[in-house]
Amino acid sequence: MNKQEKDTLINELTDLLKENSVIYLTDIEGLNAAQTSQLRRICFNKKVQLRVVKNTLLKKAMERSGKNFGELFPTLKGMTSLMIAESGSTPARLISEVRKKSEKPILKGAYIDEAVFVGDNQLKVLENLKSREELISDIILLLQSPIKNVVSALNSGGQTIAGLLKSLEERAQN
Repeated sequence: MNKQEKDTLINELTDLLKENSVIYLTDIEGLNAAQTSQLRRICFNKKVQLRVVKNTLLKKAMERSGKNFGELFPTLKGMTSLMIAESGSTPARLISEVRKKSEKPILKGAYIDEAVFVGDNQLKVLENLKSREELISDIILLLQSPIKNVVSALNSGGQTIAGLLKSLEERAQN
């Protein structure tokens, strides 16, 4: 690969890193052709982009991207694959699913919305991350809760201010 081809690949990787906020670094070395093909198929079905990259090119792209990948640089040893997704937990769940049948892929690290996770021991944490939509849903439920209490207190207290205050006081004591 000549210098111009390397520079083109680095620029392509830089753009990929800039455009995405969920980036996993994994090790898939040792998977045979059938296992690799199966992993690629699962990634495609789950809308996760899988790409094997050279560590030196990825490091240069990470430096150029403007994001803080600092803690991930030491993980750039051996074979490295990128997993790019929209949801922070999708690649972690995918890795766990594939590892039921083989020992790989191994999680080297992940960059999710400016948070860095290093090491395979972070896999369970990443699996339990909620998507943006799930978090918004939780917030809406929390915001609705006080309103529901007031409405139910009004209904149970005969719709009078005294009844409302009495109901709210009873709920506060319980």
